[in-house]
Amino acid sequence: MNEKYSDQIFINCPFDDKFKKLFYSIVFTVLYCGFIPRCSKEINDSTRFRLKSIVEIIRECKYGIHDLSRVELDDNNLPRFNMPFELGIFYGAKEFGINNQRRKNCIILEKEKYRYQKFISDLSGVDIIAHDNKVKNCIISIRNWLRTSSRRETIPDGRVVIERYNKFLKVCNELNINYQDMTFIELTQNISDWLNINRVIVKPLFTI
Repeated sequence: MNEKYSDQIFINCPFDDKFKKLFYSIVFTVLYCGFIPRCSKEINDSTRFRLKSIVEIIRECKYGIHDLSRVELDDNNLPRFNMPFELGIFYGAKEFGINNQRRKNCIILEKEKYRYQKFISDLSGVDIIAHDNKVKNCIISIRNWLRTSSRRETIPDGRVVIERYNKFLKVCNELNINYQDMTFIELTQNISDWLNINRVIVKPLFTI
């Protein structure tokens, strides 16, 4: 078994300002539960084809968190299809891949439980979790999915994750740290450092 593959989680979600609170809570939850968060925001190479880089990240991750909350029309009156597209790549890797790829497992999130049926009816019958744009719901949903999917007994109770996340935010505010301005790599490293300092064991991040 490839240990890194089993530890890595591909995060496919909106990156707009309205979703920031949920995005950072997702990253925190993944790290606190002992996994390694990966997403397209780690890509910083203008010489590489972006889609190829995303495919490589998906290939390296056993788990995936896919949020379909942002498919509304934008200012140009066009829908945003990045999230459903990347979900399709992840699903295709699971269906048509070999060896570890067939072991992929993901959770699909939405802000409303049945809204997805209006724009991607092929997912009918799939258990999609609604978080109602609330951080608490998002953390609990991801924590419960990871506990069930990985069967790791080291994953803490959801209420503990929420309490620790709120404490992390409080410390950031007290130190006047605007974590929302950090790059993805800085964010994951800072959260990992904070968890380690506070005697919460997380797996070390590897160099991307």
